[in-house]
Amino acid sequence: MVGANAARMAAALGADVTIVDRNLKRLNELDWMFMGRLKTAYSTQAMIEKLVSKADLVIGAVLVVGASAPRLVTKDMLKTMSPGSVLVDVAIDQGGCFETSRPTTHADPYYEVDGVLHYCVTNMPGAVARTSTFALNNATLPFTMALANKGYKRALMDDKHLLNGLNVCKGRITHEIVARDLSMEYVEPGVAIVEA
Repeated sequence: MVGANAARMAAALGADVTIVDRNLKRLNELDWMFMGRLKTAYSTQAMIEKLVSKADLVIGAVLVVGASAPRLVTKDMLKTMSPGSVLVDVAIDQGGCFETSRPTTHADPYYEVDGVLHYCVTNMPGAVARTSTFALNNATLPFTMALANKGYKRALMDDKHLLNGLNVCKGRITHEIVARDLSMEYVEPGVAIVEA
């Protein structure tokens, strides 16, 4: 969503935009959604290298649920970019998707590496704290109400989306990717809840 919204704004401003993804279904959806106002490309190392070398702005909006973001743009790729180009790492809260990324703050938001500006502010929505808080509250209130009214076991079993958000239950890892990355045993969420 972050990438699509950034692309929408850039395209509206007249930028030449390319969205890169490994999900062909999503690329087709984006082609249809933007009706030719931007380009899409399947994500390969060669494609990323080619696009980065010509880019004035690269927005990294990679999300691997429950895992660290993959490092897609290497330090060597920076050397192919024009001085003054900009990298915005929206994935910084998951470790960043550029090899040269390091967390920054709203007070000191950017730094330069090899002539390329990096914007890697953690918690970017914090720049509009009131708006982002209202959005988060509106998105989470139905889940909070279900938990309060039904108790956690019933609320989780009644709502697959809430259940999919469960990471740990009574000390057991209930998110497969988290368990894999921590080299711990994975337990199906439904099983962990019933046994809790």
